[in-house]
Amino acid sequence: MLRPAATLLSLVVILMLLPAWERAGADGCERVVRVYDGDTLLLAEAGGRRRLVRLVGIDAPETSKTKGEAGQPFSVRARRHLTDRILERCVQLDAHGDDRYGRLLAVIHLEGTNINLEMVRLGLAEHYGGRTPEGFDRHPYRKAESEARRNARGMWVQGKHYRSPLDWKHRR
Repeated sequence: MLRPAATLLSLVVILMLLPAWERAGADGCERVVRVYDGDTLLLAEAGGRRRLVRLVGIDAPETSKTKGEAGQPFSVRARRHLTDRILERCVQLDAHGDDRYGRLLAVIHLEGTNINLEMVRLGLAEHYGGRTPEGFDRHPYRKAESEARRNARGMWVQGKHYRSPLDWKHRR
């Protein structure tokens, strides 16, 4: 039988040998294992669980849902940016509960940067105009969108031809 000190030492050694991504969640961060589009991703949580996350406060251009059908303009660029920025990275979450589809609504932070807000600032997402969780502050997102529109960043270069993701989805 191992003594408590030897057991503790064995546990420390095992944890040191595990790659950091296998310990996701143990230190307040979660590892992004897949990016579906500009506002939806999959996290690896502690214990091997997976969790679908919807970036709260934003709506990114819609990707194609069927083979052979084109996605919304800038949908590939939005997904690519988010993928390049956070895939296989350890992120922090500011969770705001679940949406009606069971996805976790969250603000994603990477090294102190609010990724949701970054997507809007770059013109790769608009602020979400629907209902948001109680206590969620929309103001910075509206302000970032207004600035991105004014400077024709990202999807706002389309000008009068721009269609919101919600409108684009309904027309399909």
